[in-house]
Amino acid sequence: MKHIPRKRFGQHFLTDGAIIEGIVEAIAPQAGDAMVEIGPGLAALTQPLVERLGALTVIELDRDLAQRLRAHKQLNVIESDVLKVDFAQVFQRLGAIKLRVVGNLPYNISTPILFHLLDHVDVIQDQHFMLQKEVIDRMVAKPCTAAYGRLSVMLQWRYALENVLFVPPESFDPPPRVDSAVVRMVPRTDAPALDVRALSELVQVAFSQRRKLLRHTLGVWLQAKNFAGQFNIQRRAEEVPVHEYLALAQSVASS
Repeated sequence: MKHIPRKRFGQHFLTDGAIIEGIVEAIAPQAGDAMVEIGPGLAALTQPLVERLGALTVIELDRDLAQRLRAHKQLNVIESDVLKVDFAQVFQRLGAIKLRVVGNLPYNISTPILFHLLDHVDVIQDQHFMLQKEVIDRMVAKPCTAAYGRLSVMLQWRYALENVLFVPPESFDPPPRVDSAVVRMVPRTDAPALDVRALSELVQVAFSQRRKLLRHTLGVWLQAKNFAGQFNIQRRAEEVPVHEYLALAQSVASS
């Protein structure tokens, strides 16, 4: 019985064999890797992955799809909203050194998923995700560009990021109205220890009014925190590189 894609789950199923092969090649799965796939859907990526891995854990919210996936003996199916999954518990259950996480993420909740995984980065070896190309452009953006913003700073703090593959709309059924791409995310070993929520608040304030100088936004916030250190607020948020935001967050925390 053909599965009808459900809009509320943001379902767009990958059907292009060449693109699937390219994604699998980028992931480079090895037998025995502890891999978790988010949103396996109709198993277009799942099947070539599990053939190389031997076993695969999948997270699927759609009840009908989860039931189909359970028929596959090499799959461990977690029927859940991914935002409610504790990846540290999955890691413990699999008894792995580190988890490898992959998936064609629902575009309507891709950013919340990325931030949810940020809380579990210590148990992750790498991540490969299909996302809206515009989101990946923001993730990998450099300072002084229109795409550079909160997402760029928060993710570049913890990951080395690489856009590895372009995916056109016609690679899906039904085709989305946007271009897609695949991003590789490798946790950084040199990331400074910071409170993720404190950094997130700082960066959110900084980018709340992109066109204004930081003295109107971040300057006021720093004053309220009684921050007495040095930071140039005569710039716009997009002009400040990631390492300066991280250093400021450390200074605010220590003061």
